[in-house]
Amino acid sequence: MRHFKITIAYDGTDFHGWQMQSNKPTIQGEISSVLSRLTQENVALHGAGRTDAGVHALGQVASFRTQSGLSAGEFQRALNALLPPTIRIVGAEEVGPDFHARWSALGKIYRYRLYRGKVVPPAVWRYVLHYPFPLDEEAMRVAASRYVGPHDFASFTASTGSEDDDKERSTVREIYASELVRSEDGQELVYTVRGRSFLRYMVRKMVGTLLDVGRGKLVPDDILRLYQLRDRAKSGPTVPPQGLCMVQVMHDEAWRIGQA
Repeated sequence: MRHFKITIAYDGTDFHGWQMQSNKPTIQGEISSVLSRLTQENVALHGAGRTDAGVHALGQVASFRTQSGLSAGEFQRALNALLPPTIRIVGAEEVGPDFHARWSALGKIYRYRLYRGKVVPPAVWRYVLHYPFPLDEEAMRVAASRYVGPHDFASFTASTGSEDDDKERSTVREIYASELVRSEDGQELVYTVRGRSFLRYMVRKMVGTLLDVGRGKLVPDDILRLYQLRDRAKSGPTVPPQGLCMVQVMHDEAWRIGQA
């Protein structure tokens, strides 16, 4: 049995998220279907994380195993020939048996884009939240720094849909970096966050809370209060998915073939 890692970029607009669903187009479903055609096997494709409907990726990572004799390069070329143009395999390599896209991940980077100009250019409207209204950007930058460190993010996540699961799951997560900056052209506010792992809707709730700070509904130190409250109703709104992109997944390099 051989093991492969693929790095994937996609426009999530027309898909119902990463995870396979019956009778709905998903990223995992599209790639798994093509892999099965290429290998004549029922290939199990594991992603580093689930992205919701409408969320994009530049560096999603997935892994699979197969008995196929195709090389990594051949898989990449064949997948890109058969997948829709909104899904691209930007990297492929054969890895050791211990590699798993999700369980071997050391961290993820997400980015959310807020377009501040009056008119959104057609080329970017699928990838930004348009917000041309006044914001206290300095207060938002200070608030973004309050996310760094290990905290209980219960106020910044959605319910799993099960009351029992909500009670049992840990909502503590560690954020390594959290930064809000203006884009080079000055038209966008770009929020970038790096952490070990994230809860459902967590980044989108974090951005919504930053917007409430920018509007004056909250102050930066309210972030610290929200950790204590553990109440989703007290944080900002869950912003729309189109502004969110999974930029990169970091993995330990020890899984590479030939390395100790």
